[in-house]
Amino acid sequence: MACVVSGCGSSSGSSQTLVVFAAASLKNAFTELGERFTAANPGSEVEFSFAGSSELATQLQQGARADVFASADTRNMDRVAAAGLLAADPVNFASNTLTIVVAPDNPKGVTSFRDLTTPGLSVVVCAPQVPCGAATEKVEQAAGVELDPVSEESQVTDVLGKVTTGQADAGLVYVTDARGAGDQVTSVPFPEAAGAVNTYPIAVLEDSANPELARRFLDFVTGETGQKVLGDAGFSMP
Repeated sequence: MACVVSGCGSSSGSSQTLVVFAAASLKNAFTELGERFTAANPGSEVEFSFAGSSELATQLQQGARADVFASADTRNMDRVAAAGLLAADPVNFASNTLTIVVAPDNPKGVTSFRDLTTPGLSVVVCAPQVPCGAATEKVEQAAGVELDPVSEESQVTDVLGKVTTGQADAGLVYVTDARGAGDQVTSVPFPEAAGAVNTYPIAVLEDSANPELARRFLDFVTGETGQKVLGDAGFSMP
Protein backbone atom coordinates (compact mmCIF):
# COMPACT_ATOMS: atom_id res chain seq x y z
CA MET A 1 0.00 0.00 0.00
CA ALA A 2 1.46 3.37 -0.99
CA CYS A 3 0.31 6.94 -0.81
CA VAL A 4 1.86 10.27 -1.76
CA VAL A 5 1.72 13.48 0.21
CA SER A 6 2.67 16.47 -1.95
CA GLY A 7 4.15 19.76 -0.93
CA CYS A 8 1.78 22.71 -1.29
CA GLY A 9 2.49 24.72 -4.42
CA SER A 10 5.44 22.60 -5.50
CA SER A 11 5.96 21.78 -9.15
CA SER A 12 6.96 18.39 -10.45
CA GLY A 13 10.08 19.91 -11.98
CA SER A 14 11.49 21.16 -8.69
CA SER A 15 10.07 18.81 -6.06
CA GLN A 16 12.07 16.23 -4.15
CA THR A 17 10.34 12.93 -3.48
CA LEU A 18 11.08 11.06 -0.29
CA VAL A 19 10.25 7.34 -0.24
CA VAL A 20 9.38 6.07 3.23
CA PHE A 21 8.90 2.38 4.04
CA ALA A 22 6.85 2.23 7.24
CA ALA A 23 5.13 -0.40 9.35
CA ALA A 24 1.40 -0.78 8.68
CA SER A 25 0.56 0.31 12.22
CA LEU A 26 2.07 3.72 11.46
CA LYS A 27 -0.25 4.50 8.57
CA ASN A 28 -2.58 6.99 10.24
CA ALA A 29 0.11 8.82 12.20
CA PHE A 30 2.65 8.92 9.38
CA THR A 31 0.10 10.06 6.81
CA GLU A 32 -0.62 13.07 9.01
CA LEU A 33 3.09 13.61 9.63
CA GLY A 34 3.74 13.47 5.90
CA GLU A 35 1.21 16.24 5.32
CA ARG A 36 2.76 18.37 8.04
CA PHE A 37 6.28 17.67 6.77
CA THR A 38 5.53 18.73 3.21
CA ALA A 39 3.80 21.86 4.48
CA ALA A 40 6.93 22.71 6.45
CA ASN A 41 9.21 21.79 3.52
CA PRO A 42 7.82 23.37 0.32
CA GLY A 43 8.87 21.53 -2.80
CA SER A 44 8.97 18.15 -1.08
CA GLU A 45 6.81 15.08 -1.55
CA VAL A 46 6.57 12.01 0.66
CA GLU A 47 5.65 8.67 -0.85
CA PHE A 48 4.76 6.03 1.75
CA SER A 49 4.78 2.27 1.41
CA PHE A 50 2.96 0.71 4.38
CA ALA A 51 3.19 -3.03 5.05
CA GLY A 52 4.33 -5.52 7.67
CA SER A 53 7.83 -4.69 8.90
CA SER A 54 9.17 -8.12 7.96
CA GLU A 55 7.84 -7.72 4.41
CA LEU A 56 9.40 -4.26 4.07
CA ALA A 57 12.74 -5.51 5.42
CA THR A 58 12.71 -8.33 2.88
CA GLN A 59 11.95 -5.89 0.06
CA LEU A 60 14.90 -3.72 1.08
CA GLN A 61 17.20 -6.72 1.29
CA GLN A 62 16.09 -7.70 -2.21
CA GLY A 63 17.00 -4.30 -3.65
CA ALA A 64 13.93 -2.11 -3.22
CA ARG A 65 14.88 1.57 -3.11
CA ALA A 66 13.75 3.86 -0.32
CA ASP A 67 15.06 6.77 1.70
CA VAL A 68 13.73 5.98 5.17
CA PHE A 69 12.68 2.80 6.97
CA ALA A 70 10.45 2.85 10.07
CA SER A 71 9.94 -0.56 11.65
CA ALA A 72 7.49 -1.75 14.31
CA ASP A 73 10.28 -3.66 16.03
CA THR A 74 14.04 -3.70 16.41
CA ARG A 75 14.41 -7.22 14.99
CA ASN A 76 13.52 -6.25 11.43
CA MET A 77 15.55 -3.05 11.63
CA ASP A 78 18.50 -5.20 12.73
CA ARG A 79 18.02 -7.32 9.61
CA VAL A 80 18.32 -4.24 7.42
CA ALA A 81 21.32 -2.99 9.39
CA ALA A 82 23.07 -6.37 9.10
CA ALA A 83 22.68 -6.15 5.32
CA GLY A 84 24.61 -2.87 5.36
CA LEU A 85 21.63 -0.83 4.18
CA LEU A 86 21.59 1.90 6.85
CA ALA A 87 23.34 5.27 6.53
CA ALA A 88 23.50 5.69 10.31
CA ASP A 89 22.32 4.04 13.50
CA PRO A 90 18.53 3.86 13.86
CA VAL A 91 16.70 6.04 16.36
CA ASN A 92 13.88 4.72 18.55
CA PHE A 93 10.88 7.03 18.26
CA ALA A 94 7.81 5.24 19.69
CA SER A 95 6.52 2.14 21.40
CA ASN A 96 3.28 0.20 21.22
CA THR A 97 1.50 -2.59 23.07
CA LEU A 98 -1.15 -5.12 22.19
CA THR A 99 -4.82 -5.05 23.02
CA ILE A 100 -7.75 -7.31 22.18
CA VAL A 101 -10.35 -5.96 19.77
CA VAL A 102 -13.86 -7.36 19.50
CA ALA A 103 -17.13 -6.27 17.91
CA PRO A 104 -18.76 -3.15 19.39
CA ASP A 105 -20.20 -3.75 22.87
CA ASN A 106 -18.24 -7.01 23.15
CA PRO A 107 -21.10 -9.46 22.35
CA LYS A 108 -18.90 -12.49 23.10
CA GLY A 109 -18.04 -11.22 26.58
CA VAL A 110 -14.24 -11.33 26.20
CA THR A 111 -12.63 -9.88 29.34
CA SER A 112 -9.15 -11.45 29.45
CA PHE A 113 -6.37 -12.90 27.32
CA ARG A 114 -7.30 -16.40 28.46
CA ASP A 115 -10.85 -15.84 27.18
CA LEU A 116 -9.38 -16.01 23.66
CA THR A 117 -9.20 -19.79 24.09
CA THR A 118 -12.96 -20.09 24.63
CA PRO A 119 -14.35 -22.88 22.40
CA GLY A 120 -16.18 -21.50 19.38
CA LEU A 121 -14.52 -18.08 19.57
CA SER A 122 -12.82 -17.23 16.27
CA VAL A 123 -9.56 -15.38 16.91
CA VAL A 124 -7.18 -13.83 14.38
CA VAL A 125 -3.59 -12.76 15.06
CA CYS A 126 -0.50 -11.59 13.20
CA ALA A 127 1.91 -14.14 11.75
CA PRO A 128 4.95 -14.87 13.97
CA GLN A 129 7.43 -13.10 11.66
CA VAL A 130 5.46 -9.85 11.95
CA PRO A 131 6.20 -7.67 15.01
CA CYS A 132 2.65 -7.90 16.36
CA GLY A 133 2.82 -11.68 15.91
CA ALA A 134 6.12 -11.93 17.78
CA ALA A 135 4.58 -9.88 20.59
CA THR A 136 1.58 -12.22 20.63
CA GLU A 137 3.90 -15.21 21.07
CA LYS A 138 5.63 -13.48 24.00
CA VAL A 139 2.28 -12.88 25.67
CA GLU A 140 1.25 -16.51 25.14
CA GLN A 141 4.45 -17.73 26.77
CA ALA A 142 4.17 -15.33 29.69
CA ALA A 143 0.51 -16.17 30.29
CA GLY A 144 0.90 -19.91 29.77
CA VAL A 145 -1.85 -19.74 27.16
CA GLU A 146 -1.72 -21.22 23.65
CA LEU A 147 -4.07 -19.65 21.13
CA ASP A 148 -5.62 -21.49 18.19
CA PRO A 149 -6.21 -18.68 15.67
CA VAL A 150 -8.36 -19.15 12.59
CA SER A 151 -5.81 -17.13 10.60
CA GLU A 152 -2.42 -15.44 10.91
CA GLU A 153 -2.13 -12.18 8.97
CA SER A 154 0.92 -10.52 7.41
CA GLN A 155 0.15 -7.10 8.89
CA VAL A 156 -1.75 -5.80 11.87
CA THR A 157 -4.24 -3.83 9.79
CA ASP A 158 -5.45 -7.09 8.25
CA VAL A 159 -6.16 -8.48 11.73
CA LEU A 160 -8.18 -5.37 12.52
CA GLY A 161 -10.03 -5.71 9.22
CA LYS A 162 -11.08 -9.28 9.99
CA VAL A 163 -12.73 -8.09 13.21
CA THR A 164 -14.38 -4.94 11.81
CA THR A 165 -15.89 -6.93 8.94
CA GLY A 166 -17.19 -9.69 11.20
CA GLN A 167 -14.89 -12.38 9.82
CA ALA A 168 -13.49 -12.97 13.31
CA ASP A 169 -14.84 -12.55 16.83
CA ALA A 170 -11.62 -11.18 18.28
CA GLY A 171 -8.14 -10.12 17.25
CA LEU A 172 -4.86 -9.00 18.76
CA VAL A 173 -3.76 -5.60 17.47
CA TYR A 174 -1.86 -2.58 18.77
CA VAL A 175 -3.60 -0.06 21.01
CA THR A 176 -3.05 2.50 18.25
CA ASP A 177 -4.99 0.40 15.73
CA ALA A 178 -7.86 -0.01 18.18
CA ARG A 179 -7.94 3.74 18.77
CA GLY A 180 -7.85 4.45 15.04
CA ALA A 181 -10.81 2.11 14.46
CA GLY A 182 -12.99 4.23 16.75
CA ASP A 183 -16.45 2.81 17.39
CA GLN A 184 -15.97 -0.02 14.88
CA VAL A 185 -14.50 -2.12 17.71
CA THR A 186 -14.39 -2.41 21.46
CA SER A 187 -10.92 -2.68 23.00
CA VAL A 188 -10.24 -5.13 25.81
CA PRO A 189 -6.92 -4.32 27.54
CA PHE A 190 -5.10 -7.13 29.35
CA PRO A 191 -2.21 -6.86 31.84
CA GLU A 192 0.00 -9.44 30.12
CA ALA A 193 0.51 -7.02 27.22
CA ALA A 194 2.95 -5.03 29.37
CA GLY A 195 5.45 -7.85 28.95
CA ALA A 196 5.56 -7.52 25.15
CA VAL A 197 6.14 -3.86 24.34
CA ASN A 198 7.31 -3.18 20.78
CA THR A 199 9.86 -0.43 20.22
CA TYR A 200 9.77 1.40 16.87
CA PRO A 201 13.09 2.48 15.28
CA ILE A 202 13.56 4.73 12.24
CA ALA A 203 16.64 5.12 10.05
CA VAL A 204 17.91 6.78 6.89
CA LEU A 205 18.93 4.24 4.26
CA GLU A 206 22.41 4.14 2.76
CA ASP A 207 21.20 4.38 -0.84
CA SER A 208 18.84 7.30 -0.21
CA ALA A 209 18.52 9.55 -3.24
CA ASN A 210 17.75 12.49 -0.92
CA PRO A 211 19.79 11.92 2.26
CA GLU A 212 19.44 15.48 3.55
CA LEU A 213 15.65 15.44 3.16
CA ALA A 214 15.54 11.95 4.66
CA ARG A 215 17.43 13.13 7.73
CA ARG A 216 15.08 16.09 8.00
CA PHE A 217 12.10 13.70 7.99
CA LEU A 218 13.70 11.54 10.69
CA ASP A 219 14.27 14.64 12.82
CA PHE A 220 10.66 15.67 12.21
CA VAL A 221 9.35 12.30 13.41
CA THR A 222 11.53 12.30 16.52
CA GLY A 223 10.95 16.00 17.22
CA GLU A 224 8.16 17.82 19.02
CA THR A 225 5.62 17.72 16.19
CA GLY A 226 6.20 14.06 15.44
CA GLN A 227 5.97 13.02 19.05
CA LYS A 228 2.75 15.00 19.50
CA VAL A 229 1.10 13.33 16.49
CA LEU A 230 2.29 9.89 17.57
CA GLY A 231 1.09 10.47 21.13
CA ASP A 232 -2.33 11.55 19.91
CA ALA A 233 -2.49 8.31 17.89
CA GLY A 234 -1.90 6.27 21.04
CA PHE A 235 1.81 5.56 20.76
CA SER A 236 3.99 5.76 23.86
CA MET A 237 7.51 7.09 24.19
CA PRO A 238 10.22 4.56 23.27
